[in-house]
Amino acid sequence: VQLVESGGGLVQPGGSLRLSCSVSGFTISNNDMSWFRQAPGKGRQLVATMFRTSRITDYGESVKGRFTISTDNGKNTVYLQMNNLKPEDTAVYFCNRRWGPYSTWGQGTQVTVSS
Repeated sequence: VQLVESGGGLVQPGGSLRLSCSVSGFTISNNDMSWFRQAPGKGRQLVATMFRTSRITDYGESVKGRFTISTDNGKNTVYLQMNNLKPEDTAVYFCNRRWGPYSTWGQGTQVTVSS
């Protein structure tokens, strides 16, 4: 299993980023997939989920209306569109299956929101 996150960077408050997560070793269309984030000194937080059967999405309260999770099953890739970014969104972002146990995590992609 390998998960490779990309697309992070430094952005000003109010800006946008689109994160990508390329997955190998399992098929994302057979799994509920999520984005997580971890800010310095804090635990890993669930940000967004795409449920495989219903295609329903679910978001943490702090990102609702600003973030959108999507998938490209042909590319086995998960995306996170982040709009109206705030300083409190600063964190390392990871993707993985929604439900553990987790055998591996990717290296994550750093998102820094600062003026």
